[in-house]
Amino acid sequence: MYPLKLFFDFLRDKTYRPLVISTFSILLSGMLVYHFVEGWRWIDALYFSVVTLATVGYGDFSPATDFGKIFTIFYLLTGIGILFGFADAFYRHRIAKYEEAKERVRNDKKKRNRIKE
Repeated sequence: MYPLKLFFDFLRDKTYRPLVISTFSILLSGMLVYHFVEGWRWIDALYFSVVTLATVGYGDFSPATDFGKIFTIFYLLTGIGILFGFADAFYRHRIAKYEEAKERVRNDKKKRNRIKE
């Protein structure tokens, strides 16, 4: 299964919907706060939100206001778990789809062998 197709299949799966909504909500909230409180451009605010939650922390941006710093503390504490949960769920979804595809191939081979006999 192609990566992009797999990703959109994951997003459409109702099992993961609360996690998908939580992930995009936490990224959106970070982007909004950093844009309006810190005065960053939209792309910079989104970039910082993702880099922060992914625990990369390049250091090219950092909050300058007290509110931004306090928000970042709570943002990290809640967001890291959500983002890593999203990554874990996507990985498990990918493995399940891979196993389904392997099983289909096995079944197809069994059918072809039965037809030959």
